[in-house]
Amino acid sequence: MKQTVNVYDFRDAFAKMGRTNFTYDGLGILFEYLENLEDELGEEIEFDPIGLCCEYVEMTRDEIIDDYDLDRSEFIDPDDEDDNQLIFDWLSDRTSVVGETATTILFEQF
Repeated sequence: MKQTVNVYDFRDAFAKMGRTNFTYDGLGILFEYLENLEDELGEEIEFDPIGLCCEYVEMTRDEIIDDYDLDRSEFIDPDDEDDNQLIFDWLSDRTSVVGETATTILFEQF
């Protein structure tokens, strides 16, 4: 039995489960990413919110630097504190990057 899920159902399922792993915007980006992945693979992806919480993560640049024990001086552009490009590139070399919000980056955990 399959159920079609739109972005509103997707966000609502996480909210009903009390999951706060992703921001509202992050859930929209993750939903779009998964829809594109389905198109690329040519097969449907099972909607499993708990599995998605285990597989993907949304973090700020500072959280990524701290959690992966990175040298802060290598990843912060002193001329632009809002620039996430260095972290984005570092993650892209190691895992699938889903996308980014104004303050966070979503990626597949590794």
